[in-house]
Amino acid sequence: SAGGLEALERLFKTLPDHTGMAFVVVQHLSPDFKSLMDELLARHTGMAIHRVEDGMPVEPDSVYLIPPRKEMIVADGRLLLTDKAPQRDLSLPIDHFFRSLAQDAGARAVAIVLSGTGSDGSRGIRDVHDAGGLVIVQRPESAQFDGMPRSAEDTGVADLLLAPEEIPEHLVANAARIRDLVPLPS
Repeated sequence: SAGGLEALERLFKTLPDHTGMAFVVVQHLSPDFKSLMDELLARHTGMAIHRVEDGMPVEPDSVYLIPPRKEMIVADGRLLLTDKAPQRDLSLPIDHFFRSLAQDAGARAVAIVLSGTGSDGSRGIRDVHDAGGLVIVQRPESAQFDGMPRSAEDTGVADLLLAPEEIPEHLVANAARIRDLVPLPS
């Protein structure tokens, strides 16, 4: 979302390349805009960066980018794409993805809301919270556009309010906690 690239760069610049986690980036993309997000993020991470294709399995130490004109969910460890309905005035791709993440990953889910306008993500983080997952929200004063972080903070379910460069330390600690407490599905 608005200001999201800068926030993502700050996050990935301080994130280790080998955490055992997968990162799915859900942006608000103009249908006619050719995103250079993969090239821009590659300057800040050594993780593999993928433009999502329907049915793509989620692998650790990878970054996944939603393509334009698509909505995305995760189910059974795979990213599933559908065409975005052209007649829908209001699209909430982040809420849509977070809901599926909560159902698919439960307590292993982590939802991060970064800089942006509007309130997308604020409904979906409730699902992640209710599933026992971790909810991290960019501290609004550290965001270029504070609408999404403020809306997410106002839900009262954020576990942490952090600047993007502070997030990796908590992600790594959370990943260790999850490995110790929640067995992965076989």
